[in-house]
Amino acid sequence: MVIHPALKAGDDGAREPEARLDEAVGLAQAIDLDIVHSEVVPVSARRPATLLGKGAVERLAPLVKEREIAVAVMDGHLSPVQQRNLEKAWACKVIDRTGLILEIFGERARTREGSLQVELAALSYQRSRLVRSWTHLERQRGGFGFLGGPGETQIEADRRMIGERIVKLKRELDEVKRTRELHRSARRKVPYPIVALVGYTNAGKSTLFNRLTRAEVLAKDMLFATLDPTMRGLALPSGRRVILSDTVGFVSDLPHELVAAFRATLEEVLEADVVVHVRDVAHPDTEAQATDVEAVLRELGLAEMVDRGLVEVLNKTDLLDEHDRIEVANQARRRPDTVSLSAWTGEGMDDLLACLDRRLTEGRQVVDVELPLSDGASIAWLYRHGEVVARRDGDHSAFLRVRLDPADAQRFQRRQAEGRGK
Repeated sequence: MVIHPALKAGDDGAREPEARLDEAVGLAQAIDLDIVHSEVVPVSARRPATLLGKGAVERLAPLVKEREIAVAVMDGHLSPVQQRNLEKAWACKVIDRTGLILEIFGERARTREGSLQVELAALSYQRSRLVRSWTHLERQRGGFGFLGGPGETQIEADRRMIGERIVKLKRELDEVKRTRELHRSARRKVPYPIVALVGYTNAGKSTLFNRLTRAEVLAKDMLFATLDPTMRGLALPSGRRVILSDTVGFVSDLPHELVAAFRATLEEVLEADVVVHVRDVAHPDTEAQATDVEAVLRELGLAEMVDRGLVEVLNKTDLLDEHDRIEVANQARRRPDTVSLSAWTGEGMDDLLACLDRRLTEGRQVVDVELPLSDGASIAWLYRHGEVVARRDGDHSAFLRVRLDPADAQRFQRRQAEGRGK
């Protein structure tokens, strides 16, 4: 059973309660829960004991028994007391939005860092709960045991054991981050620009990533299909190469401690030269979702990049009718750095690649260079790392006008100075 508590006007922002309920159902289905009942329950004031009003709690109890519901998902934050009281009233397992998201993350994490981040967030959450068991150390499936399952009566979750595990996890994470920093340092020596895809979960980032790089990243019509950042090389129309990064999807009401725990998962975004915000324009809450994504980016310290303007991709145009598709295309044409496309059909991909080329060129320096025609290595280096916009060959010299990234311009100057010093 999935319940969305619709709090009084203003608490839910710009979103429709029905759309919020649909999203919660999608989250529950992402871990293969069979949904037999879902509804929006109006809440005039939060009750400290159960969040929902007494009448709603009593009304749902026979339904839980009748439909043999084993898990009730509350699409909101529950205190440990509220969770326990609802479990007593309904005689079934109750989890809140945070527990559900962690359960999904537990199943989706693939890389070592992703797994460590998820476990750390899960244990921090679990430590604050009065849970009956702690099945994480010997779970036989993905997720975190919030839903019960094998080993439910195995051991009690004592705080000392969780605390020791948290300390160990933080130590392991520091090691993983150091390794990632070494990888990043290596990339800086061959400083390809990084283009990071961000967006609300299920906006189509992984499908777009696959379309651009011909990679086989898990791309399903499922919330949180991708958890770990995935990186691939990509050649743009100008010939320059970039590193494309696919990141975890954002979601509304992600608790602050979770944002902090997943900061490392989004580190590639902090390093990015260009951030591409992928939006599902066919979703009724697309504007509210965009606001949520921008809010998380600001929280991560990327306010300046958001204010300067992200590259915005209006995705899933194939799901729109003809009139709306034309309207979205016109909207994209009116806005700078906005592209309408369908990652599923491939329509509009050329426009996106051209937009990325243009955006990366904005920060480039134009350099005039004279090189001996015999210095083929340096001429080839400029063609490989820059954009040669003009060239004139004399009897012994080549005169080139080249657009270079600031880092590459410095590298070229060092290269020439070293050559002269030999």
